[in-house]
Amino acid sequence: MSTAVVLLTRDLRLHDNPALAAACAADRVVPLYVLDPSLADLSPNRTRFLHQCLADLRENLRGLGGDLIVRTGDPVAETIKVAREAEATTITMAKDVSRYAVRRERRLKEEGERHRIGVELHPGLTVVEPGDLRPGGGGDCYKVFTPYYRAWSARQWRSEAATPKRITLPDGLTAGRLPAPGDGPGEGGESAARRRLTSWLRHGIGEYGDTHDDMPGDATSRLSPYLRFGCLSPLTLAEASRKHDADPFVRQLCWRDFYYQVARVNPKLSTEALRPAADNQWRTDDDGLKHWQDGLTGVPIVDAGMRQLREEGWMHNRARLITAAFLTKHLGIDWRPGAAWFFKWLLDGDVPNNSGNWQWTAGTGNDTRPYRRFNPIRQALRFDPDGVYVRRYVPELKAIEGPAVHQPWRLTGLDYPKPLESHRDEAVWLRD
Repeated sequence: MSTAVVLLTRDLRLHDNPALAAACAADRVVPLYVLDPSLADLSPNRTRFLHQCLADLRENLRGLGGDLIVRTGDPVAETIKVAREAEATTITMAKDVSRYAVRRERRLKEEGERHRIGVELHPGLTVVEPGDLRPGGGGDCYKVFTPYYRAWSARQWRSEAATPKRITLPDGLTAGRLPAPGDGPGEGGESAARRRLTSWLRHGIGEYGDTHDDMPGDATSRLSPYLRFGCLSPLTLAEASRKHDADPFVRQLCWRDFYYQVARVNPKLSTEALRPAADNQWRTDDDGLKHWQDGLTGVPIVDAGMRQLREEGWMHNRARLITAAFLTKHLGIDWRPGAAWFFKWLLDGDVPNNSGNWQWTAGTGNDTRPYRRFNPIRQALRFDPDGVYVRRYVPELKAIEGPAVHQPWRLTGLDYPKPLESHRDEAVWLRD
């Protein structure tokens, strides 16, 4: 009887999981997840969310007659060990783009060859594979989004992989203990992802183009953490969105793919600017950085976004632009500590999108207008005109009614800080 191990990484689902479907061609299948201690402390929020995802996946696999085998240690060593124990001849896994993932894939192939175990890489983390689209004039990736979007939209997408009907484990394998899921923002797992998807398709996606920038309305899908951990297939979401004629939302999924193809050829995206010439204007301001991190800048819309990040492990996309631009374009602080702070707290934090978007906002990345500035006051008056979003996250300002909450030069006599920078009068703010 043939046996295959599927090493699950960021594809923690049964539906449209090409690596799992390929493993199911064997008579016996070992679904495996290896907890790498070197990643455990990167983000308490994501670690807790991951543990919830694994608990849900184990329950779903058991419903098919299988189980989730869990090990702790070096992913390559543990995978080879399980494969040899199960007498597997094949290991399947989803292909990824980060430096960590590429190094893991290379090492796994080397060890697999040494032990005469085949290693197969499959799609599944994006709608279109990161290396499949190349610009016509040459180059390894698209540097501008719009031509990539045209090529991406014209591309014929792969068919969704079949969901397994039954999984048979080899005898004698110990399942391994899962970490306790713990409490915190969000609910991890494929089951929660599919419930949220159903609700989004019924009640939210049709209005997305008109309401996605409505900060107090929070009219976004909040599916990004489930995409980050692969609890939801990006292809499934894209196909469903197309059926609803939701082009603005499909475009956002394309942005996600765009940064994956950028990260594929720029493995140091988190630390090295894509436009080095724009990466030398930063100043050191430890106090400014700390006030920004704590949501105490004295600019209400910025502080509201930063406090939402800490409370929910998530931030409205418009707030992400405003807060990132405030740190880099207004305070003049390097984008790297900002990206690292987001990465620490965000449930959906991943290397391609977090770093790519930070570089876009800072003017060091893939942006045709690198010198744009997001004026936080103008942004607040446009996207939170009555101050509902600010008062939701900055309780010190709950007594301030209407748009006046966005005017930091008037917020005197309150237990709330003055703005960090010199923009403390109305004329300067509205001129900027």
